Amino acid sequence: MEQQQNPGQGLSLPFMKMHGLGNDFVVLDGRSTGELPAPAVVAAMADRHFGVGFDQLAVILPGENADARLVFYNADGSVSAACGNATRCVARYLLDESGASALRLATDHAVLAAEDAGNGLTRVNMGPPVLDWQSIPLAADIDTLHLPIDGDPVATGMGNPHMTFFVEDVATVDLERFGPEHEHHPLYPQRTNVEVVQVVSPDEIILRIWERGTGITLASGSCSCAAVVAAARRGLTGRRVRVNVPGGVLEIDWREDGVWMTGPTAHVFDGVWRG
Repeated sequence: MEQQQNPGQGLSLPFMKMHGLGNDFVVLDGRSTGELPAPAVVAAMADRHFGVGFDQLAVILPGENADARLVFYNADGSVSAACGNATRCVARYLLDESGASALRLATDHAVLAAEDAGNGLTRVNMGPPVLDWQSIPLAADIDTLHLPIDGDPVATGMGNPHMTFFVEDVATVDLERFGPEHEHHPLYPQRTNVEVVQVVSPDEIILRIWERGTGITLASGSCSCAAVVAAARRGLTGRRVRVNVPGGVLEIDWREDGVWMTGPTAHVFDGVWRG
């Protein structure tokens, strides 16, 4: 899987534009070539004025011991080991392509099970949450349930790092300031996603999201999973929770075998990127 070294003029790259609850993606089908895009290409495509525009980019590659392998990029060209809504979107595409009702997708985090949930919904097992400080990772051995940061956030790993705050009203948080301020906190050597959560009831929350390397997004699968894990660990909710994000609703179910996420997907259009 050699990386493309020349992202300049002459590049012709077919892509699909997809979204899950407004969390939007460019998806590249690299199963025939095994190639990955250069980070400069990813960042150029991500620009919403001069490129295609997306929150994350996903590449579908041939899978070993799985139906396919997925590689994810943030909008700044950095790599992420997990992207829940993109996984659901790609799963929906591959389920429709194959006619199967279930499949397995390999990521840098884990091999994830995906299935048709009926009524146009797609369900993915994002795997067990990471709760120990070294694997999230954090820079020091501290209690992941109560970080020594103003606001008393929770640290969680879902293949990528998360910092979750619980507030009375998510609408009052200046996320444009709050998000980047905490994304780059020194306790997180790989930076972090930032979630602010308002608990509505033991089975419902409202969530706003700042994604590492991207910014404010309308939805995020991994952030929704991390928020529910954090809320359940704090005893604020149960383990099956309705998550209201700006783009819609996800159902998160933290089971013994992992954190399952169910929601809608959309395949918006196909195009060709010409660098």
